[in-house]
Amino acid sequence: MTDAERRLWSRLRNEALGYDFRRQHRLGNYVVDFVCLERRLVVEVDGGQHNLEPHIDHDRRRTEWLTSDGFEVLRFWNNEVLSATDDVVETIWHKLREPREGLPPAGR
Repeated sequence: MTDAERRLWSRLRNEALGYDFRRQHRLGNYVVDFVCLERRLVVEVDGGQHNLEPHIDHDRRRTEWLTSDGFEVLRFWNNEVLSATDDVVETIWHKLREPREGLPPAGR
């Protein structure tokens, strides 16, 4: 894991936000950084290489596949996680609590 991934994992693990997250979890042909299966939420932490081809196209295809399988995908830049960790965690917390069709009511 990168420094940013380690920092975010320290805030997501052990149901810290009221939901179980898994890290480096396989979904189809992809391995996602973090996922909450119950809320069908994927969280990706991207480094600068994700701003270059072929990563842009790969990330687009990956996000399309994940959303077609019912997952919502949040993406954050490494520097965003490192410099504004609380804001990133708050964004994830709010996303976990949003009502989503086909999922049980949120809000533990």
